[in-house]
Amino acid sequence: MYRLLRSILFWFPAEMIHKFVAGVMRLAYFILPVRAVIRACYSVRHPSLEREFCGIKFANPVGLAAGFDKNATLYKPFSMLGFSFIEIGTVTPVGQSGNPKPRLFRIVQDEALINRMGFNNDGAEVIVERLKKTHPAGLVIGGNIGKNTKTPNDEAVSDYLYCFDALYPHVDYITVNVSCPNVAGLSALQNPAMLRDILTAIVEHRNRQVERKPVLLKISPDLSIMRLDEILQIVENLGIDGIVAVNTTTQRTGLTIGKEQIEAIGKGGMSGNPLKLQALETINYIRQRTKGKLPVIGTGGVMSPEDAVRLLNAGATLVQVYSGFVYQGPSLVKKINKEVLKNANRN
Repeated sequence: MYRLLRSILFWFPAEMIHKFVAGVMRLAYFILPVRAVIRACYSVRHPSLEREFCGIKFANPVGLAAGFDKNATLYKPFSMLGFSFIEIGTVTPVGQSGNPKPRLFRIVQDEALINRMGFNNDGAEVIVERLKKTHPAGLVIGGNIGKNTKTPNDEAVSDYLYCFDALYPHVDYITVNVSCPNVAGLSALQNPAMLRDILTAIVEHRNRQVERKPVLLKISPDLSIMRLDEILQIVENLGIDGIVAVNTTTQRTGLTIGKEQIEAIGKGGMSGNPLKLQALETINYIRQRTKGKLPVIGTGGVMSPEDAVRLLNAGATLVQVYSGFVYQGPSLVKKINKEVLKNANRN
């Protein structure tokens, strides 16, 4: 059924369809009988699916990755689809329009997406007002924070602190995003000195809060082993609670389309099926390097239940989907949970 619908939707530009689907989901959520039917169709509940991550209890291991609900307008309707957690953002201090359109591209034959959205969002103040409203029962909300494009890297700490202070009272955990390849110069913040400054300031702010909530770091799949080791050392030294692995990649390996088509799309972070090996290898390395002591949310290339289980077996406690949701449809969440439950029953 979804494949037929997808063939129609994919006739239209990706960002247009994203807005259309978002509108349909918001409408469905506010019609109570429809909301009840959707929840019944897509939710899977069982004690064996429950997870604890950084002291937070999750109803199941499947979440929606940051970037889908940039402005905290979709977490309520998308909670109907069986997600146990949704990460909103990336949020910047001041609203910004992002990069020029077109900036979101499908590579259907490879089940991949390339985007250069550029942290388009409504800004922390507007998003916080939405987060102040009642959240669906049992849904965990993460807040993904970044800096404004116009903010120089040597002033980035102030942007991250602004977003941290704004979102912290209204989310369950914070993810620090220094690895998105679609904001000019942002990836330089993964250099040890800059990263240490940002994370030190955030940890100090967190330590002054009455309630302690987890702080996570989202990392790039394109890091060298040496740079990844440096980052993991900083994370350990500062007491960062966990890692989100991985962001989108600037590499174009694993694509079957021609060089001319790739060049026509241009710059951007790639997600989807070609990213699955990088994600798996990164998570597996983190587990080995930290002896399984550092909690990980696995994301990147989760296109099937089997992909999700592989990341969980590699060392992730939770997984997030994005491109897989676009290509496989809303039933992917249910299918993953059923596969995880089946594996739990075997053991």
